[in-house]
Amino acid sequence: MRYCLLLRGINVGGKNKVVMAELKALLAEQGYEDVASYINSGNLFFTSSKPEPDLKEELEHLLAQHYPFVTQFSFFNQEAYEVERQQLPAWWQEDLARKDTLFYTQAVTRQLLEQELSGLPMGDEVLYLGDLAAYWGKFDEASYAKTAYHKHFIKTKTYKQVTIRNHKTFAKLADFLEK
Repeated sequence: MRYCLLLRGINVGGKNKVVMAELKALLAEQGYEDVASYINSGNLFFTSSKPEPDLKEELEHLLAQHYPFVTQFSFFNQEAYEVERQQLPAWWQEDLARKDTLFYTQAVTRQLLEQELSGLPMGDEVLYLGDLAAYWGKFDEASYAKTAYHKHFIKTKTYKQVTIRNHKTFAKLADFLEK
């Protein structure tokens, strides 16, 4: 089975540095196959026949041992990604000003994020809560500083615990999962 591992908060502003080549080598040493990465923000892919719960436990241990600053990550398989992608609302395919994917982590579940976001004034924003992530669209770049995303959500503890990718990176995950 092909898997995706998305790390949160690495290689940002010179902090929490992770050399992708070293991390890929570390994953290969664990027996993961066809290890690949995309850009330098912690998007990793590999193949393994191990049971998914065992893999998640191994990854938690491996990251804690070698990269203790990586406290949150998202982990899912190709099948879950494809199901999610097929269920996205029509607006996700439109040309919005901004589209972000907020992947759930060990600390942030769909239920927690739904509770956190209920009651926010969405204005010209749209939100879809999937099984792997929340998908947030903003229609107008000019009003971005006034959106619920910018004015409210990025100031929360929850924001600091999800791992976020833009729509282009979300789409690119498919290429690496299909290999």
